[in-house]
This record gives sequence, structure tokens and C-alpha cells, in this order.
Amino acid sequence: MSSLSEGPFHTSDASSTTDGPRRAILRTADGVRIEAVYEPCGAGVSATAIVIAHGFTGSVDRPSVRRAARVFAQRAAVVTLSFRGHGGSGGRSTVGDREVLDLAAAVEWARGLGHTRVVTAGFSMGGSVVLRHAAMHEGRKEARTDAVAAVSAPARWYYRGTAPMRRLHWVVTRPLGRLVGRYGLATRIHPEVWDPVPLSPVESVPLIAPTPLLIVHGDRDPYFPVDHPRMLAAAGDAELWLEPGMGHAENAADEELLARLADWLIRA
Repeated sequence: MSSLSEGPFHTSDASSTTDGPRRAILRTADGVRIEAVYEPCGAGVSATAIVIAHGFTGSVDRPSVRRAARVFAQRAAVVTLSFRGHGGSGGRSTVGDREVLDLAAAVEWARGLGHTRVVTAGFSMGGSVVLRHAAMHEGRKEARTDAVAAVSAPARWYYRGTAPMRRLHWVVTRPLGRLVGRYGLATRIHPEVWDPVPLSPVESVPLIAPTPLLIVHGDRDPYFPVDHPRMLAAAGDAELWLEPGMGHAENAADEELLARLADWLIRA
């Protein structure tokens, strides 16, 4: 799997109309077609747009993603996307590597729609993507983020310390597992290993400042124990929320937490 390419981010829709919900196909810097959905703020015109980065096996139409978008849209405009290999997007999942290009295309689209402030909220795999995106795109005007929140994100790669993560590694690394991913989880996974290994989430955190950063994690997360969020928060200037009783990612984030998260992103 090749390293990330640099260059401009292209979309199929450069219009600045924001008067209603819309779907679009975005084109990433490496040419992958990505489906995205825009929803205006239900409370009126908002300068802020929140871009939601879903977890592995998610998509724009997953109920948990739609629920997060609905709560966020009460406070700001919202862009959701399906990462490559997921939903109606093209390509194959690289499980957090080249997905940074997908997110950059969505951020640039939100700015092209007229939003002067664009922030990112990522869940699980999407949490690692928003961290790496914020580190890599600081100073790149159109694709940069103004604040970032990572929910249930891993701190380091190749973690196999829990049963769910051992199952996930089987799905990603074995031919039979990738067949299960395609037909059982509706997720198309790239067969090649990372080469080079991308910057890890914890290595990304020190590069994000001065962009405001929030780390959110449940104390009952079955995938990543609480040493992951603590490691992330300790690596840089980040606020940490450890949520009592919460499980993993967007499926476990209730509406109260989502509302707090949106309020933080708007204020940060």
C-alpha cells in the first residue's frame, strides 16, 4: 500500500448553495469517489460545519451515523461521508491510512459550501483518521480543521489486547476474513499491508496544536481500554472526557453525549 499522495482535493460539486440537504460524490486526491451528505443547521444559518468520520464498517446511512448527524444538525451544519470501501463509496478500506484523503475532501467540500469554520468528529477508526488529518493538514487552508474530537480512538496501531480487536485483525489480514468483511459487513478491505506504516494516532497528537483537541472514551469500551485515551491526551494539549458506562464509538454515544460533543466543537 503506497504512502499518502499530496495535491489538491477535487469534488464533483463546487457550488455554495446551502439551502437544504444534499448528496454528492467527492473525488479524493488519489482519485477515489466518496459519497457524502450535507445537512444544513436546523436552527438557522451556521458558520460551522461538523464533518463526521465513522468507524470501521460504518457509512453515511448507518443508523448510528444518522443519529449523530441528527443531533449535531440541531446546532450546526453537518457533513457525513462513507470512507473508501464503505457504503456507496469506491475503492477499498485501508483501515485508517488513506482515509485521511477522504476526510480532507469532505472538509474541503464543507468550506466550498460557504462554511468559514469546519470541525471534525471521528469515531473509532474515524477517530484515528481525524487525529492524523489534523496533524497532516495544519496550515493547508482548504482541507484543515478548526477543531477536532476523537471518540473511542486507538492510540497505537496493531493493538490485539482485546477479543474484539483480535477478531478485527482476522477480518483485515486474512483472505477469508476479507470475504467476511465484504459479504457479511458490507466493507471492502484492501489486501495489501501498510508500506510505509502511517503515522500513528499518538504520534499525530503533538502535531495538532494549536488546533483545539478533545479525546472522548468510554470506561467500558470493549475494543480499547482506557490506557489508549490517556496516552493520547498525555501526548499533547488535549481535553479528555472519560465517560462512565460508555461502550465503543458511535453505537454507544447517546444523544446527551453527542449534544455535549457538538457544543464543544462549536465553542472550541
